[in-house]
Amino acid sequence: MLRFLLRVNGPCLGILATLLATSLSLAAQPNFVFIIADDCTYLDLEVYGGQARTPNLVRLAEQGMTFTRCFQAAPMCSPTRHNIYTGLYPVKSGAWPNHTCVYPGTKSIAHYLQDAGYRVALSGKTHIAPRESFPFEYDDEFRSADIAAENPYPTIEKFIVECQQSDTPFCLFACSNEPHSPWNKGDPSRYPPESLTLPPSWVDTPETRQAYSNYLAEITYFDGQCGRLLELLDKHGVRDDTLVMVVSEQGSSFPFAKWTCYELGLASGMIVRWPGKVTPGSRSDALVEYCDVTPTFLDAAGVAVPETLDGRSFLPVLLGQTTEHKRYTFGIHTTRGIINGSEMFGIRSCGTKNFRYIRNLNPEATFTNAVTQVEKDKTGLWASWLRAARSGDPHAAEMVYRYQHRPPEELYDVVHDPHCLRNLIDDPKYASIVRELSSQLDQWMKSQGDRGIETEAIAHTRKASYQKKQTQANQRPNRKGK
Repeated sequence: MLRFLLRVNGPCLGILATLLATSLSLAAQPNFVFIIADDCTYLDLEVYGGQARTPNLVRLAEQGMTFTRCFQAAPMCSPTRHNIYTGLYPVKSGAWPNHTCVYPGTKSIAHYLQDAGYRVALSGKTHIAPRESFPFEYDDEFRSADIAAENPYPTIEKFIVECQQSDTPFCLFACSNEPHSPWNKGDPSRYPPESLTLPPSWVDTPETRQAYSNYLAEITYFDGQCGRLLELLDKHGVRDDTLVMVVSEQGSSFPFAKWTCYELGLASGMIVRWPGKVTPGSRSDALVEYCDVTPTFLDAAGVAVPETLDGRSFLPVLLGQTTEHKRYTFGIHTTRGIINGSEMFGIRSCGTKNFRYIRNLNPEATFTNAVTQVEKDKTGLWASWLRAARSGDPHAAEMVYRYQHRPPEELYDVVHDPHCLRNLIDDPKYASIVRELSSQLDQWMKSQGDRGIETEAIAHTRKASYQKKQTQANQRPNRKGK
């Protein structure tokens, strides 16, 4: 090819050079493997000093970069996953309640990478709709397989082999169901309840300790899922050509995490390995968000990032070209339509590296969700907290009240108070920070078309089940007057 190029000149040489450059660029496109847990508080991971043993993730962190300030925009499953795949914040995409769907015509990373020659697959938990916005190659293997099996992921392995044989770059989203309740996987005997250290926002009861033991065991099981999948990359010689990203999703379903905009509801663990590109054993406190994942993958693949996305590529952070990415992160939560959810308890939040500001849109309402559904809670956790509170335990009484009753505004120093126990909103020393974050939140909501209470009131119309009924109703023949 080079000798031929030397014999031509002018326009022909330019065209051939362009084709050669394009060919070389495509050949250099990395594979992507994105692994996501389900309801996992990142501080519970061994990598972040937690009690759940995660040897595979510890090893991955030694081989890549660990992010300490990663966030998602909504602390429950469906909005989180829409946020990742579309690169859009929840209200703009239409997917701000749980069990929801994006607006018609919304594109996802599957479209963008497929157009660039990738095969894009999703194995495991979905929680996204409609399918035409997410044209992945689907299977359930990553969450349903027995990791003790000799070959737990034959479908995933076949996908990798086919891509390797056809010289096709691939992107695989491996979506676990762990450690989402019920916590029935893993070995709880490795976590004796009496030996565990409980977060300061929890109430110390036997039920709490047993639930925590079961949950930690399931995190270790998730770590095993990660390990078995990473083995396949080594087995088929694609490790060095693959960017691996592992995230923990929103916080656990224990109180003060999932379903809240407190720090442990919105914060996430993130580890990225990319041999030859990402410095092994490195750590970053750059502020990154889940909506940044799609633009980062596109950027790494050499694909133009659509200007319509809310997310921004943090590829320069991965490559060590900068240590900063964003100044603010944002969060939204709606209880309307979730299991045992308050009819309306809208929450909005703006955070920096050091502080989190929270605005409760309906502070007069009592906050309820699956945690507070005593009669259907097989763990008995919340019921045990209520008993402790009624028996005169002052800490239990405070935590039960604080979980269900919120002031209009809250501010926390998340560096010194990651569990958000000391509300600084009325401290005059922090008045300027409150004004700054409140103003930034107003601007963000306006940019998203988020009208606060009005947006909360129509949350039910975004649920996939509601959209399906509306479509069916519109398709029925009009028999009026017949």
